[in-house]
Amino acid sequence: MGAAKLDNVFSSISTDQPALSRKKAFCIALTPSGGQFKIVGDSPVEFIPFLANTDLAWIDFAAEDPSEAEKVAVSAGFISSLVPTLLGDYYSVYEDLDTELGIRLPAVVGRRFDVNITPLLILIRKNLILTIHGIGTTRLTRFSRYAPTFLKKVDPKLSPPDKITILLTRLIDENNNGNFDHLREIELQGDELSQTLLDVKASRESLAPDIYNMKHALIAYLDALWTTLDVISSLRYGDAKLITDDKHLLGMFTILANDVNRQIALGEHMSEVLASGLEVLQSIYNNQLQILNNKVSLLMAWLTVIGTAVLVPNTIATIYGTPFFTDKGPEDLWWYALLLFFSTVISGYATFWWMNRKDLMPKMPDL
Repeated sequence: MGAAKLDNVFSSISTDQPALSRKKAFCIALTPSGGQFKIVGDSPVEFIPFLANTDLAWIDFAAEDPSEAEKVAVSAGFISSLVPTLLGDYYSVYEDLDTELGIRLPAVVGRRFDVNITPLLILIRKNLILTIHGIGTTRLTRFSRYAPTFLKKVDPKLSPPDKITILLTRLIDENNNGNFDHLREIELQGDELSQTLLDVKASRESLAPDIYNMKHALIAYLDALWTTLDVISSLRYGDAKLITDDKHLLGMFTILANDVNRQIALGEHMSEVLASGLEVLQSIYNNQLQILNNKVSLLMAWLTVIGTAVLVPNTIATIYGTPFFTDKGPEDLWWYALLLFFSTVISGYATFWWMNRKDLMPKMPDL
């Protein structure tokens, strides 16, 4: 099928965005004449017959499960073992098979401190790039709106590896930007958490889980960034046959790596801020504990004073209750009561004076 015929075939195909949002598969391709077509469908299998004479094609597919992803990759002409290799235990994988290239990148999705790392598969062969991701990952779906404008800027005279590299760098950049959006969300939530830390009466029952969740989110996010940087580093030297040898185009991977490094630096800075927040929280806990300890110490000191004050008259009363002093009469009640009263006051004051002189009386806590 010639290039002109391809243009005629797809001139009547609807490419409206509402239709795209209802479909799982999207395709855009450049024809040898410099034209392009964009189609949507339920499966990339629908697009394969029209890609034989295209210079560059990108297919995006939202898979529901790994088995569907493997089936779609095989239907697009990739070997059956490529997708299972990419869907291993690692966040990022770079698999170069000379005629085929498989890449797995982490796509960060979620809300607040709930970080979910989903795989983004990028399969490359000849003049085709196939991206497979979960249904919840929409960053490439958003880019599909602007893909025709982007591909118009690709020089038709460029070699297939050059065209593949230009489109690949844009796809990786879109994924990185989507990941960075989640870092901004973590940063906003961290700012709210920092404001809560300013409250000295903040409950540790509510603060501790939030700080842990933020720390866990940052660790997961930084892990995704480091694995992304590994893949970009593997691409930036152009060792794969499907990637360009042009130094200018390879420099785009260096720019991507620098962007990821800046994101890593920002994430590590947020980790330092979090560590400072943990120190503040620990200070709050220590302050609350010190206040409680001072209150207990003050209570124990006053109990000592009161106990001593009561002990002395109690001893006197016990002594005067012995048979030796049984001849006391009602006329002795006044001096006996005064004796007990003054002994209580004097012994209590003497105990307080001695403890205060020895600096044994704790200070009243500031409330």
